[in-house]
Amino acid sequence: MVSALGQLFQSPLLTAAIFIMGIGGTFQFGFQLVVHNAPSPYIKELVNVTCTERYGLNLPPWQLSIIWSFVVSAFSIGGLIGALSAGRLADKYGRKTCLLWNNLLAIAGAVLMVLSKTAVSFEMIMAARLIYGVNAGIGLTVHCIYLPECSPKKLQAMMGFFSTTFISVGILMGQILGLSEVLGTEERWPWLLGFSGAVAVLQMVTLPFLPESPRFLLTSKGDPQACEQAMKRLWGPKVDHSGDLADMRDEAAVISGVQMKGILDLFRKRSLRWQLTTIIWLTITLELCGINAVFLYLFDVLAKAGIPPHQLSYAALGTGLCEVATSVISAIVIERTGKKVLLMGGFFGMGATLTLLTVTLYLQTILWWMSYCSLILIFIFIVFFNCGPAGITVPLAGELFNQSFKAAAFTINTAINWTFQFLVSMTFPLIVEHLDYLCFIIFLTCCFSTGLFVRFNVPETRNLTVLEIAAEYDRLHNRRGRGPAASENEKHTPPSPAPSENEKHTPPSPAPVFNHMHSSVDHLVQITWL
Repeated sequence: MVSALGQLFQSPLLTAAIFIMGIGGTFQFGFQLVVHNAPSPYIKELVNVTCTERYGLNLPPWQLSIIWSFVVSAFSIGGLIGALSAGRLADKYGRKTCLLWNNLLAIAGAVLMVLSKTAVSFEMIMAARLIYGVNAGIGLTVHCIYLPECSPKKLQAMMGFFSTTFISVGILMGQILGLSEVLGTEERWPWLLGFSGAVAVLQMVTLPFLPESPRFLLTSKGDPQACEQAMKRLWGPKVDHSGDLADMRDEAAVISGVQMKGILDLFRKRSLRWQLTTIIWLTITLELCGINAVFLYLFDVLAKAGIPPHQLSYAALGTGLCEVATSVISAIVIERTGKKVLLMGGFFGMGATLTLLTVTLYLQTILWWMSYCSLILIFIFIVFFNCGPAGITVPLAGELFNQSFKAAAFTINTAINWTFQFLVSMTFPLIVEHLDYLCFIIFLTCCFSTGLFVRFNVPETRNLTVLEIAAEYDRLHNRRGRGPAASENEKHTPPSPAPSENEKHTPPSPAPVFNHMHSSVDHLVQITWL
């Protein structure tokens, strides 16, 4: 792992790309996930004032709760819209150009947020949340595509964690700025909600200094010279890029002349069904594990855990610090532990933690000090989430599928992510109201079942190419049927003639060997699904 970090330090532009992409990519998602928590009393007051002045209505608490749920959930609706269009936009215009223009959406949303209080319009906040969601849906997807594509194979797992680290940084920044000592006051809260516009301007100024994704330049644009130049700029002159360039050329040779595939093409591709199943299952669990319910309604969850109202902001800040620290540590250790171990450990740990949290929430009515145990368990839950599921699930679609299917895979991935986030954000208050301390049972069940799914159905993908991962899926799911199939093939395979004297000293051409391996894997997987 030291050598991997050393390789990153030898690539100053790649290090800069981590921060430039992060501030306008996944940072916006994390920031908008929590920034509404601190000013929620002021936003609800604006809703009441708007309805009183405009319609002469005094809203009862249940109607105010419904409107507030729509204000929160508008972000998820916009995210779904952005996610559904992100893959196509990134393939058509390029990853860098797509992110560059995406910042205009965040700036437009910030203008609406800043003016909402002056205009006495909570509808402007709802519209801004929708626009922010579109921005975050595009940014989250393209960021997770761009950064691993710009990285050496040895650093791709680390880059996936750095992508999600900026979600944690965004959450932490939202919590810091939301403190009453900063912007979380009755006078300054519109500027708090408009902070994303300043972040978008910062990325617009710095993003032009980065090159386009090398993999996109080679496999989508067919420009090997531009690809190699981009790799040299990003990785620096001291890093050997020949091996990664050869892998990209092999992938480009396989998909040459093949058009970009759509969502229906991906569902019809038999040889990719286990990869697709993995993406769908993990993405659904990422929303149903309870983490977004915790962050979307963090103050409510902490209050339920027994934290006094005047300490809620500082307890929330502690969860953000915990998440950032865990994300950075996980990015460093992933090359040593592997992705499968971190995924299993994360989901099983989250399930066990939610089980204990359910017990402590029940015991709070009996033992006053159980509220502190509940707070500690929330911290532990966040640690387990960031140790594996957070940093691996989102960028995993870019590792399991080649360039022709990557956009469709990310579209499915992010569409599921935003859809279930919307459902959780709309239903979690009702779940808490009706189930009380049993509200986390649904989430812990999903965590345990997904841990078992990863254990038996997902191979280790660390430092493997797309086709090597396909071979691992084939090996994992075809062990029982491989023997007879192999014997049948051997019956009809004529013996190879003895090599001539010249052939003995001639190394095999990499492209035919690569193509043969790919066709064999594809054939075996198709037999299984038939």
